[in-house]
Amino acid sequence: MRDKFIQTLAEIARKDRRVILITGDLGFKVLDNFKKEFPRQFINAGVSEQNMTMVATGMAQEGRIVFTYSIGNFPTLRCLEMIRNDAAYHEANVKIVSIGGGFSYGALGASHHASEDITVMRSLSNVTTIVPTGLWETEEATRAIYNRRGTCYLRLDKDKGIDIKNSGAFHLGVPRRINVGKDLAILATGGIISEVMGSLKTLAKRGINPSIFSVHTLSPIQERGYIKIAKEHMALLTVEENSVRGGLGGMILEVLARYGAVPKSFASLGIENAFTKKTGSQNYLRKTHKIDAISVAKKAFMLLGKS
Repeated sequence: MRDKFIQTLAEIARKDRRVILITGDLGFKVLDNFKKEFPRQFINAGVSEQNMTMVATGMAQEGRIVFTYSIGNFPTLRCLEMIRNDAAYHEANVKIVSIGGGFSYGALGASHHASEDITVMRSLSNVTTIVPTGLWETEEATRAIYNRRGTCYLRLDKDKGIDIKNSGAFHLGVPRRINVGKDLAILATGGIISEVMGSLKTLAKRGINPSIFSVHTLSPIQERGYIKIAKEHMALLTVEENSVRGGLGGMILEVLARYGAVPKSFASLGIENAFTKKTGSQNYLRKTHKIDAISVAKKAFMLLGKS
């Protein structure tokens, strides 16, 4: 996803000299071509992400459209005060991009596990929060935040995710249906949707064909879309590579409870305990935390009373 993001940003930067990319001292091979082509639109702020965010806000206040770029927690949680008080409060054109959502950098330990960023970033006022599922949505999301006034957060998986582009247009705030089914609706955000798609064969053996939705936007959202989904399905399952506390599942429950549209059965599948002493590949940690394809199928069986 990071390559698609950089490729798309380069296309935008060729046409708009206001676009600036600031990195927190990483991604050199990925960013080399961008730096070479746009030397006056690229800054390496060093291992100083908080300063990076403040510099970005200052440049944005002077008319630039600034993208900050670093791994998972570093451009988000480490810079939370600066994002809130400097960028978001002033509705500055700062676009925060993190690479390595969830357990993408699983082998590097808890400091590099982005397991609460969705919860935190979607809760901030004036911050558009987007988590694409694959390369096509990454390109669409990059263009969307470039065109959207104000502070935005783009969370990218290290992998390419799942590309399902022929299943509806990309509209900020609107869940995108990528599979038409009945009874059960599975709503997923980010690259973890690959595990949802991987569960379909197991579900089909038990006669289950779920509707699947990509929830690429966590804030802001068009609430009526989720009310419609709840009314059309007797069970809802949310899947995310983020803490179950206040993430995708929490967002949807907030909406449904507010309108009294809670379905017959509901479950959230995510990281139950965000901190782990285990390290390993993303696939290994997904299995460890039971957010893999098998776990998705088991939770679906439970919701439909087929466990």
